[in-house]
Amino acid sequence: MHIVLVSIIGYLYGCIHGSQLVGKYKKINIKRNGMKNAGASNTTMLLGWRYGFIVAFIDVFKVVLSIFTVVIILNKNGIFNEAQTLLIYLNAFFVVIGHNYPLTMNFNGGKGTASFVGFMLYIDWKFALFGLFILLLFAWTTDYFVIGTLVMYVSFLAYTLYVYHIGPAIIAFMLIILYVVKHAENYKRIIRKEEIRLSSLFHRDRKV
Repeated sequence: MHIVLVSIIGYLYGCIHGSQLVGKYKKINIKRNGMKNAGASNTTMLLGWRYGFIVAFIDVFKVVLSIFTVVIILNKNGIFNEAQTLLIYLNAFFVVIGHNYPLTMNFNGGKGTASFVGFMLYIDWKFALFGLFILLLFAWTTDYFVIGTLVMYVSFLAYTLYVYHIGPAIIAFMLIILYVVKHAENYKRIIRKEEIRLSSLFHRDRKV
């Protein structure tokens, strides 16, 4: 019963899309314009950094709000410790599912990284900062943002396995699978050497 409940709560919170809310306010379909991505980066490109920040804030902290809701319910039902941790991980997993495949957007949403960062912030804000550092470090050294992000996901899996052991670690691994599925085309382009490199965003060729 609790497994179903926390999953449904997570999915419903995940369906709250920052880009969709801002898009309705500004009368623009963010998913269908610009980079055609329902996220903060595309919103920033289309509407400016203020609206991009609003989208990022919503997508990051909706998972925190979802977990708070679940924790209140679990505490009232006397579920604590390891069982509660596992259900929190499950709730966060379904927030990402809802973000990626929202009912409100015909199951074609974002890519889940902002909500994943929100989950890390809830679990351990110090590790979340470390994870973001890992992301930037590997993105810079490999010149690919998606590789840096993947390493951040893997580092969180290692953290989870060390702190909470196998149950939550399985869910952390499932989050990695979700990430890879959503970014499959990026990795195919990396293999074909067609993916946009980070350096190209800062050093664009100029016509003389």
